[in-house]
Amino acid sequence: MTRASLDKQPREVASMFDAVAEKYDLTNDVLSLGQARLWRKEVAKAVDARPAQKVLDLAAGTATSSQPFVQAGAYVVPCDFSLGMLRVGKQRHPWMPFTAGDGTKLPFKDDTFDAVTISFGLRNIQDTGQALRELYRVTKPGGRVVICEFSHPTLAPFRTVYTEYLMRALPPVARAVSSNPDAYVYLAESIRAWPTQPELAALLQEAGWGKVAWRDLTGGIVALHRGTK
Repeated sequence: MTRASLDKQPREVASMFDAVAEKYDLTNDVLSLGQARLWRKEVAKAVDARPAQKVLDLAAGTATSSQPFVQAGAYVVPCDFSLGMLRVGKQRHPWMPFTAGDGTKLPFKDDTFDAVTISFGLRNIQDTGQALRELYRVTKPGGRVVICEFSHPTLAPFRTVYTEYLMRALPPVARAVSSNPDAYVYLAESIRAWPTQPELAALLQEAGWGKVAWRDLTGGIVALHRGTK
């Protein structure tokens, strides 16, 4: 399986990410024109991890996204359903408690984490609403969620240019730097099909989250959604 379809069957998506695990972080930096590092910094600020807090980093992949929380002194659990990603992450960060798990049925008890976060992974989970409910379930009362996800540029001319980049420029760039460029065709298609910022905020509220808000990054290419339990 080289790419997944937009019905997001878990085995297909996991297999796709297994195939790109080794060069995934490098490819993301190239395709985002270096913006991925900026976005990770904004996620770290929003999560605001503290020493001794428990943080769940869902869809953590190789745990690159987890490192700012580790540096803040938190106990971080990187969780992903791609075993290939987890293996690469464990090689790079052998001390971290990597956990295999499906975002629609998390392998954690209720009220476990002070903060839960997912960056560029919610879009790949088959049932978005169920994933948001599971994140709510495993968060302690008063805890917080931070979601960083590709979204929809707010200015129409920019949105047109961005869509052209996704569907025309991204695949050839991916062929040059990725071990599995077909995977990035799926990623481009899934970004176009993703809910708008207000629509995702509504899904968070339906899952039980309160004080839901979002902030656009890079003109709305990415949106940072937040909520509290």
